Amino acid sequence: MNIVIVGCGNVGKTLTEQLSREGHNIVVIDTKPNLVTSVSNTYDVLGVVGNGASYSVQKDAGIEDADLLIAVAGSDELNLLCCLIAKKAGNCQTIARVGNPVYSKETEFIRKELGLSMIVNPELAAASEIARLIKFPSAMEVDAFAKGKIELMKLKITAESKLNHCSLKDISMKIGDDILICAVQRGEEVFIPNGNFVLEEKDLISIVTSSQRVLPFLKKLNLKGGRVKSTLIVGGGETTIYLATQLISMGIQVKIIEMNRDRCEELCELVPKASVICGDGTDRDLLLEEGLEEVDSFVAWTNFDEENIMISLYAKSVTNAKIVAQVHRTNYDKIVENLEIGSVMYPKNITAEYIIRYVRAMQNSIGSNVETLYRLIENKVEALEFIVRDDASAIIDKPLQELNLKNDLLICGINHNGNIITPKGQDIIRKGDSVVVVTTTTGLRDLNDILK
Repeated sequence: MNIVIVGCGNVGKTLTEQLSREGHNIVVIDTKPNLVTSVSNTYDVLGVVGNGASYSVQKDAGIEDADLLIAVAGSDELNLLCCLIAKKAGNCQTIARVGNPVYSKETEFIRKELGLSMIVNPELAAASEIARLIKFPSAMEVDAFAKGKIELMKLKITAESKLNHCSLKDISMKIGDDILICAVQRGEEVFIPNGNFVLEEKDLISIVTSSQRVLPFLKKLNLKGGRVKSTLIVGGGETTIYLATQLISMGIQVKIIEMNRDRCEELCELVPKASVICGDGTDRDLLLEEGLEEVDSFVAWTNFDEENIMISLYAKSVTNAKIVAQVHRTNYDKIVENLEIGSVMYPKNITAEYIIRYVRAMQNSIGSNVETLYRLIENKVEALEFIVRDDASAIIDKPLQELNLKNDLLICGINHNGNIITPKGQDIIRKGDSVVVVTTTTGLRDLNDILK
């Protein structure tokens, strides 16, 4: 497809990298010549310097022949205007990044009235992922499928774990739970394991199971899965507003530390049930005074990666709380991983996943579309959810054991009318089901693509 991307920031660069890798023709637009040059040279795409909301600039970028425009510049209003111009100039599909909480309750109205294909709210998406992590504090990552009915969770095998030195085929006998381990990261290697695979200390495992089975499974492993009662958040940005609102609705006490006094007053109005402290979140004495040692979870969500890493390291030294830190620069990933500070989130990847899922669905107007997409283990593994809509699919109404699946691919979950099935050889996929697939083969766009 021909895709125009407005904005060469973190999200724009990530989208350019991943969509160009999947074979799309990309043109990027930004007002900063150095950014346009850097992105176009790095990913071998065309670049246009200018205002993405300008008709002439969009025309230079080829909007008349474009299938899709994605506006991910820093301003919500600019992104919406870009999409309006694109609709008139090229009659293409449009996606806008809109993060301001002021618009959060009006998203569907804006999308319909302006004729947008999709609105992505990166801050809300990040907040929802953090809330899931806080709900399951033992997990390093938590992703949801089937509207929350299926959970994909990343855990680390410790020396004391019941899963250490355990083969996958023996897990159900040892633990007695209907879970499936779909991916294992061991050092730099990634495995889609079979039943004979033996887990070892320090393995990072990704498990899939129904949301109802998660807490009993964690309890059997003697991992924390109980209710979190309190959260301390450093940083009062847009994501914090969404997160605090969600956590308070879950019955969790929320305390926010923010340095800017005017922003503190806004937070008091926007999240009245949260305790807002005006102060420096990097001040160790202040953190201790506000109960860092006693809280169940801690979120470092300032605009500075280094601050988030440093205060997370300090929090790790004084508390057993679940720690979540925001990091923008992916070139820090190896360093941060070795520090083992807890769960590290890269917001640009969250936004990119939402948009790539939509792009793949665009390519499959008939058949089984990508409903949900997550990139796992440094983008080496994809977890996808397909909705089965095609009666002629080569996969429907056949036992799974009869399907000639691609190598390094697992069917991990089936949602059949709300009944969550952990698949076995005799299970069958039916029209209307949603199917979760985990694979090292990236770029799948249709459920039929899982076959050799």
